[in-house]
Amino acid sequence: MSIPFIDLKAQYRALEKDIAAAIGGVLEHGQFIMGPEVAEMEQALAAFAGTAHCVAVASGTEALLISLMALGIGPGDEVIVPAFTFAATAEVVVLAGATPVLVDIELDSCNIDPSAIEPAVTERTRAIMPVSLYGQPADMSEISAIASRHGLAVIEDAAQSFGASYGNRRSCALSTIGCTSFFPSKPLACYGDGGALFTDDDDIAQASREIRVHGQSARYHHTRIGVGGRMDTLQCAIVLAKLKRFEWEIERRIAIGTRYNQLFDERRIRRVVQSPDRTSVFAQYTILVEQRERVADALLAAGIPTAVHYPAPISAQPAYRDLSIFGELPSADLASRQVLSLPMHADLDEATQDRIVDEVVRAVSAG
Repeated sequence: MSIPFIDLKAQYRALEKDIAAAIGGVLEHGQFIMGPEVAEMEQALAAFAGTAHCVAVASGTEALLISLMALGIGPGDEVIVPAFTFAATAEVVVLAGATPVLVDIELDSCNIDPSAIEPAVTERTRAIMPVSLYGQPADMSEISAIASRHGLAVIEDAAQSFGASYGNRRSCALSTIGCTSFFPSKPLACYGDGGALFTDDDDIAQASREIRVHGQSARYHHTRIGVGGRMDTLQCAIVLAKLKRFEWEIERRIAIGTRYNQLFDERRIRRVVQSPDRTSVFAQYTILVEQRERVADALLAAGIPTAVHYPAPISAQPAYRDLSIFGELPSADLASRQVLSLPMHADLDEATQDRIVDEVVRAVSAG
Protein backbone atom coordinates (compact mmCIF):
# COMPACT_ATOMS: atom_id res chain seq x y z
CA MET A 1 0.00 0.00 0.00
CA SER A 2 1.31 3.44 -0.95
CA ILE A 3 2.10 5.83 1.89
CA PRO A 4 1.01 9.49 1.54
CA PHE A 5 3.87 11.96 1.41
CA ILE A 6 1.76 14.49 3.38
CA ASP A 7 -1.54 13.26 4.80
CA LEU A 8 -3.83 16.27 4.44
CA LYS A 9 -6.87 14.00 4.49
CA ALA A 10 -6.13 12.81 8.04
CA GLN A 11 -5.74 16.40 9.16
CA TYR A 12 -9.01 17.37 7.49
CA ARG A 13 -10.88 14.52 9.18
CA ALA A 14 -9.67 15.77 12.56
CA LEU A 15 -10.74 19.35 11.82
CA GLU A 16 -13.70 18.78 9.52
CA LYS A 17 -16.33 20.45 11.72
CA ASP A 18 -14.12 23.46 12.49
CA ILE A 19 -13.21 23.95 8.85
CA ALA A 20 -16.81 23.62 7.70
CA ALA A 21 -17.91 26.18 10.28
CA ALA A 22 -15.13 28.57 9.26
CA ILE A 23 -15.97 28.34 5.57
CA GLY A 24 -19.69 28.57 6.29
CA GLY A 25 -19.18 31.73 8.29
CA VAL A 26 -17.47 33.44 5.37
CA LEU A 27 -20.10 32.26 2.90
CA GLU A 28 -22.78 33.63 5.21
CA HIS A 29 -21.36 37.15 5.62
CA GLY A 30 -20.07 37.32 2.04
CA GLN A 31 -16.99 39.51 2.66
CA PHE A 32 -14.67 37.41 0.54
CA ILE A 33 -11.94 40.06 0.31
CA MET A 34 -10.59 41.68 3.51
CA GLY A 35 -13.41 40.23 5.63
CA PRO A 36 -13.19 40.12 9.44
CA GLU A 37 -11.30 36.81 9.48
CA VAL A 38 -8.29 38.53 7.88
CA ALA A 39 -7.70 40.84 10.84
CA GLU A 40 -8.62 38.04 13.26
CA MET A 41 -5.98 35.77 11.72
CA GLU A 42 -3.38 38.55 11.74
CA GLN A 43 -3.94 39.20 15.44
CA ALA A 44 -3.84 35.50 16.32
CA LEU A 45 -0.65 34.85 14.35
CA ALA A 46 1.12 37.95 15.65
CA ALA A 47 0.37 36.75 19.18
CA PHE A 48 1.58 33.25 18.32
CA ALA A 49 4.83 34.44 16.74
CA GLY A 50 5.43 37.16 19.33
CA THR A 51 5.55 40.16 17.00
CA ALA A 52 3.78 43.49 17.04
CA HIS A 53 2.40 43.05 13.53
CA CYS A 54 1.27 40.34 11.12
CA VAL A 55 0.23 41.33 7.60
CA ALA A 56 -1.68 38.70 5.63
CA VAL A 57 -0.78 38.52 1.94
CA ALA A 58 -1.51 36.40 -1.11
CA SER A 59 1.44 33.99 -0.78
CA GLY A 60 4.81 33.46 0.81
CA THR A 61 6.40 34.81 -2.35
CA GLU A 62 4.27 37.94 -2.12
CA ALA A 63 5.34 38.35 1.51
CA LEU A 64 9.00 38.40 0.46
CA LEU A 65 8.38 40.82 -2.41
CA ILE A 66 6.31 43.20 -0.29
CA SER A 67 9.02 43.11 2.39
CA LEU A 68 11.64 44.24 -0.12
CA MET A 69 9.32 46.95 -1.42
CA ALA A 70 8.53 48.16 2.11
CA LEU A 71 12.28 48.49 2.76
CA GLY A 72 12.73 50.48 -0.45
CA ILE A 73 15.08 47.91 -1.99
CA GLY A 74 15.38 48.21 -5.75
CA PRO A 75 17.69 48.84 -8.72
CA GLY A 76 21.36 49.08 -7.80
CA ASP A 77 20.89 47.20 -4.52
CA GLU A 78 22.09 43.72 -3.61
CA VAL A 79 20.48 41.14 -1.34
CA ILE A 80 22.42 38.16 0.00
CA VAL A 81 20.52 34.86 -0.27
CA PRO A 82 21.49 31.18 -0.01
CA ALA A 83 22.16 29.46 -3.32
CA PHE A 84 20.27 26.36 -2.17
CA THR A 85 16.61 27.29 -1.85
CA PHE A 86 13.37 27.48 -3.81
CA ALA A 87 13.51 29.95 -6.69
CA ALA A 88 11.10 32.37 -4.98
CA THR A 89 13.85 33.57 -2.63
CA ALA A 90 15.95 34.92 -5.49
CA GLU A 91 12.97 35.62 -7.74
CA VAL A 92 11.58 38.39 -5.54
CA VAL A 93 14.95 40.15 -5.40
CA VAL A 94 15.03 40.30 -9.20
CA LEU A 95 11.38 41.38 -9.36
CA ALA A 96 12.21 44.24 -6.99
CA GLY A 97 14.92 45.33 -9.42
CA ALA A 98 17.82 44.33 -7.16
CA THR A 99 20.51 41.69 -7.59
CA PRO A 100 20.59 38.42 -5.62
CA VAL A 101 24.05 37.56 -4.32
CA LEU A 102 24.15 33.79 -3.88
CA VAL A 103 26.28 32.33 -1.09
CA ASP A 104 26.94 28.78 0.05
CA ILE A 105 25.19 26.72 2.71
CA GLU A 106 26.20 24.52 5.63
CA LEU A 107 26.00 20.99 4.28
CA ASP A 108 24.86 19.49 7.57
CA SER A 109 21.85 21.82 8.06
CA CYS A 110 21.39 22.91 4.42
CA ASN A 111 20.86 26.46 5.75
CA ILE A 112 22.87 29.51 4.73
CA ASP A 113 26.48 29.45 5.95
CA PRO A 114 27.02 32.57 8.11
CA SER A 115 30.75 32.50 7.37
CA ALA A 116 29.95 33.00 3.68
CA ILE A 117 27.83 36.11 4.25
CA GLU A 118 30.27 38.77 5.37
CA PRO A 119 32.71 38.30 2.46
CA ALA A 120 29.76 38.88 0.12
CA VAL A 121 28.81 42.25 1.64
CA THR A 122 29.53 45.28 -0.58
CA GLU A 123 28.57 48.95 -0.50
CA ARG A 124 25.48 47.96 -2.51
CA THR A 125 24.23 45.34 -0.04
CA ARG A 126 20.92 46.29 1.58
CA ALA A 127 19.66 43.07 3.15
CA ILE A 128 20.33 39.45 4.03
CA MET A 129 17.58 36.94 3.29
CA PRO A 130 18.30 33.66 5.14
CA VAL A 131 16.00 30.72 4.49
CA SER A 132 14.85 28.52 7.37
CA LEU A 133 15.03 25.44 5.20
CA TYR A 134 13.17 22.22 5.94
CA GLY A 135 11.58 23.82 9.01
CA GLN A 136 14.71 24.82 10.99
CA PRO A 137 15.76 28.45 11.44
CA ALA A 138 19.18 29.42 10.18
CA ASP A 139 21.84 30.76 12.58
CA MET A 140 19.91 33.98 13.14
CA SER A 141 22.09 35.29 15.98
CA GLU A 142 25.23 35.28 13.84
CA ILE A 143 23.33 36.59 10.82
CA SER A 144 21.84 39.42 12.88
CA ALA A 145 25.31 40.31 14.22
CA ILE A 146 26.66 40.56 10.67
CA ALA A 147 23.67 42.67 9.64
CA SER A 148 24.18 44.98 12.61
CA ARG A 149 27.86 45.52 11.78
CA HIS A 150 26.96 46.61 8.26
CA GLY A 151 23.63 48.34 8.82
CA LEU A 152 21.60 45.74 6.89
CA ALA A 153 18.03 44.53 7.19
CA VAL A 154 17.36 40.81 7.69
CA ILE A 155 14.34 39.17 6.05
CA GLU A 156 13.78 35.60 7.23
CA ASP A 157 12.30 33.42 4.52
CA ALA A 158 10.34 31.27 6.94
CA ALA A 159 8.04 29.66 4.38
CA GLN A 160 8.85 26.24 5.86
CA SER A 161 9.49 27.06 9.52
CA PHE A 162 6.46 28.77 11.03
CA GLY A 163 6.09 27.30 14.52
CA ALA A 164 9.79 26.56 15.00
CA SER A 165 11.83 28.28 17.69
CA TYR A 166 15.30 29.77 17.93
CA GLY A 167 16.26 30.12 21.56
CA ASN A 168 13.18 31.54 23.25
CA ARG A 169 11.73 33.22 20.15
CA ARG A 170 9.61 31.91 17.32
CA SER A 171 10.56 31.83 13.68
CA CYS A 172 9.22 35.00 11.97
CA ALA A 173 10.09 37.03 15.10
CA LEU A 174 13.86 36.74 14.70
CA SER A 175 14.69 39.61 12.35
CA THR A 176 13.60 42.87 10.75
CA ILE A 177 10.87 41.01 8.86
CA GLY A 178 9.82 37.36 8.85
CA CYS A 179 7.84 35.87 5.97
CA THR A 180 5.90 32.64 5.83
CA SER A 181 3.67 30.68 3.48
CA PHE A 182 0.35 28.90 3.99
CA PHE A 183 0.65 26.78 0.85
CA PRO A 184 -1.23 23.49 1.48
CA SER A 185 1.92 21.46 2.18
CA LYS A 186 3.32 23.86 4.82
CA PRO A 187 3.21 23.12 8.56
CA LEU A 188 0.41 25.70 9.03
CA ALA A 189 -1.51 25.80 5.78
CA CYS A 190 -4.66 26.86 4.01
CA TYR A 191 -6.34 25.20 1.01
CA GLY A 192 -4.87 27.47 -1.63
CA ASP A 193 -2.27 30.22 -1.71
CA GLY A 194 -1.66 32.46 1.26
CA GLY A 195 1.12 33.97 3.31
CA ALA A 196 2.04 36.58 5.89
CA LEU A 197 4.85 38.85 6.94
CA PHE A 198 5.73 39.68 10.53
CA THR A 199 7.54 42.68 12.00
CA ASP A 200 7.88 44.84 15.11
CA ASP A 201 8.44 47.94 13.00
CA ASP A 202 5.32 50.12 12.75
CA ASP A 203 6.46 51.87 9.57
CA ILE A 204 7.26 48.61 7.76
CA ALA A 205 3.90 47.18 8.79
CA GLN A 206 2.03 50.24 7.53
CA ALA A 207 3.93 50.26 4.26
CA SER A 208 3.25 46.54 3.79
CA ARG A 209 -0.47 46.96 4.39
CA GLU A 210 -0.60 49.71 1.76
CA ILE A 211 1.55 47.83 -0.76
CA ARG A 212 -0.68 44.73 -0.61
CA VAL A 213 -3.68 46.82 -1.80
CA HIS A 214 -2.00 48.53 -4.75
CA GLY A 215 -0.27 51.11 -2.57
CA GLN A 216 -3.47 52.61 -1.19
CA SER A 217 -3.52 54.45 2.13
CA ALA A 218 -7.24 55.08 1.54
CA ARG A 219 -9.64 53.97 -1.15
CA TYR A 220 -8.35 55.18 -4.53
CA HIS A 221 -5.59 57.19 -2.82
CA HIS A 222 -2.30 55.59 -3.92
CA THR A 223 0.59 56.81 -1.81
CA ARG A 224 3.13 54.26 -3.05
CA ILE A 225 3.62 51.63 -5.75
CA GLY A 226 1.90 48.43 -4.74
CA VAL A 227 0.62 45.04 -5.87
CA GLY A 228 -2.57 43.02 -5.67
CA GLY A 229 -1.33 41.03 -2.72
CA ARG A 230 -4.28 40.34 -0.43
CA MET A 231 -4.98 36.97 1.17
CA ASP A 232 -8.65 36.14 0.68
CA THR A 233 -11.01 35.76 3.61
CA LEU A 234 -11.82 32.09 3.04
CA GLN A 235 -8.16 31.10 3.28
CA CYS A 236 -7.70 33.15 6.46
CA ALA A 237 -10.71 31.40 7.99
CA ILE A 238 -9.18 28.01 7.19
CA VAL A 239 -5.87 28.99 8.81
CA LEU A 240 -7.77 30.08 11.92
CA ALA A 241 -9.49 26.70 12.07
CA LYS A 242 -6.19 24.85 11.66
CA LEU A 243 -4.50 27.02 14.28
CA LYS A 244 -6.55 25.24 16.97
CA ARG A 245 -4.60 22.03 16.32
CA PHE A 246 -1.27 23.61 15.42
CA GLU A 247 0.51 23.39 18.80
CA TRP A 248 -0.28 19.67 18.88
CA GLU A 249 0.96 19.28 15.33
CA ILE A 250 4.24 21.04 16.18
CA GLU A 251 4.79 18.64 19.09
CA ARG A 252 4.02 15.68 16.84
CA ARG A 253 6.33 16.89 14.07
CA ILE A 254 9.19 17.36 16.52
CA ALA A 255 8.59 13.91 18.04
CA ILE A 256 8.37 12.21 14.64
CA GLY A 257 11.42 14.07 13.34
CA THR A 258 13.41 13.16 16.45
CA ARG A 259 12.44 9.51 16.08
CA TYR A 260 13.48 9.55 12.41
CA ASN A 261 16.83 11.00 13.53
CA GLN A 262 17.38 8.25 16.07
CA LEU A 263 16.45 5.48 13.66
CA PHE A 264 18.59 6.79 10.82
CA ASP A 265 21.55 7.52 13.09
CA GLU A 266 21.42 3.93 14.34
CA ARG A 267 21.46 2.72 10.72
CA ARG A 268 24.17 5.18 9.65
CA ILE A 269 22.05 7.02 7.10
CA ARG A 270 23.11 10.66 6.58
CA ARG A 271 20.44 13.27 7.29
CA VAL A 272 19.95 16.97 7.71
CA VAL A 273 21.15 17.92 11.20
CA GLN A 274 19.22 20.09 13.66
CA SER A 275 21.09 22.36 16.08
CA PRO A 276 20.38 22.04 19.83
CA ASP A 277 19.71 25.79 20.24
CA ARG A 278 16.64 25.71 17.97
CA THR A 279 13.73 23.51 16.96
CA SER A 280 12.51 22.36 13.58
CA VAL A 281 8.91 21.81 12.53
CA PHE A 282 10.19 19.40 9.87
CA ALA A 283 8.29 20.84 6.94
CA GLN A 284 10.29 18.16 5.16
CA TYR A 285 12.28 15.30 6.60
CA THR A 286 15.39 15.09 4.45
CA ILE A 287 18.24 12.63 4.17
CA LEU A 288 21.33 12.79 1.95
CA VAL A 289 22.11 9.80 -0.25
CA GLU A 290 24.36 8.94 -3.14
CA GLN A 291 22.74 7.40 -6.22
CA ARG A 292 19.59 9.33 -5.32
CA GLU A 293 17.60 8.39 -8.41
CA ARG A 294 18.16 4.69 -7.83
CA VAL A 295 17.18 5.00 -4.15
CA ALA A 296 14.07 7.04 -4.97
CA ASP A 297 12.99 4.50 -7.61
CA ALA A 298 13.42 1.64 -5.15
CA LEU A 299 11.36 3.46 -2.53
CA LEU A 300 8.60 4.25 -5.01
CA ALA A 301 8.45 0.58 -5.99
CA ALA A 302 7.94 -0.17 -2.28
CA GLY A 303 5.05 2.31 -2.07
CA ILE A 304 7.02 5.14 -0.47
CA PRO A 305 6.93 8.51 -2.26
CA THR A 306 9.86 10.89 -2.06
CA ALA A 307 10.62 14.42 -3.21
CA VAL A 308 13.73 16.47 -3.96
CA HIS A 309 13.93 19.92 -2.38
CA TYR A 310 15.85 21.06 -4.52
CA PRO A 311 17.48 19.39 -7.55
CA ALA A 312 19.61 22.39 -8.58
CA PRO A 313 20.96 25.46 -6.80
CA ILE A 314 19.74 28.87 -7.96
CA SER A 315 23.11 29.46 -9.61
CA ALA A 316 22.39 26.57 -12.01
CA GLN A 317 18.93 27.78 -12.99
CA PRO A 318 18.94 29.28 -16.51
CA ALA A 319 16.91 32.34 -15.53
CA TYR A 320 19.39 33.38 -12.83
CA ARG A 321 22.78 32.73 -14.39
CA ASP A 322 23.06 36.27 -15.71
CA LEU A 323 20.89 37.99 -13.09
CA SER A 324 22.74 36.98 -9.94
CA ILE A 325 26.24 37.15 -8.47
CA PHE A 326 27.87 33.96 -7.24
CA GLY A 327 31.18 32.17 -6.93
CA GLU A 328 32.04 28.60 -6.00
CA LEU A 329 29.20 26.88 -4.13
CA PRO A 330 30.46 23.37 -3.27
CA SER A 331 27.99 22.56 -0.48
CA ALA A 332 24.98 23.84 -2.42
CA ASP A 333 26.05 21.82 -5.45
CA LEU A 334 26.52 18.64 -3.40
CA ALA A 335 23.25 19.04 -1.49
CA SER A 336 21.33 19.47 -4.74
CA ARG A 337 22.63 16.08 -5.88
CA GLN A 338 21.99 14.21 -2.63
CA VAL A 339 18.96 15.53 -0.71
CA LEU A 340 15.91 13.30 -0.61
CA SER A 341 12.77 14.10 1.39
CA LEU A 342 10.62 11.37 2.94
CA PRO A 343 6.98 11.22 4.08
CA MET A 344 6.45 13.60 7.00
CA HIS A 345 3.30 14.87 8.68
CA ALA A 346 1.79 15.11 12.15
CA ASP A 347 -0.33 11.96 11.73
CA LEU A 348 2.52 9.64 10.74
CA ASP A 349 2.39 6.57 12.99
CA GLU A 350 5.38 4.59 14.26
CA ALA A 351 4.63 1.43 12.27
CA THR A 352 4.59 3.39 9.02
CA GLN A 353 7.72 5.26 10.04
CA ASP A 354 9.49 1.97 10.77
CA ARG A 355 8.50 0.69 7.35
CA ILE A 356 9.89 3.83 5.68
CA VAL A 357 13.19 3.59 7.53
CA ASP A 358 13.56 -0.13 6.74
CA GLU A 359 12.94 0.47 3.05
CA VAL A 360 15.40 3.39 2.98
CA VAL A 361 18.11 1.25 4.55
CA ARG A 362 17.36 -1.57 2.11
CA ALA A 363 17.50 0.79 -0.88
CA VAL A 364 20.72 2.47 0.22
CA SER A 365 22.41 -0.85 1.05
CA ALA A 366 21.50 -2.27 -2.35
CA GLY A 367 23.91 0.16 -3.98
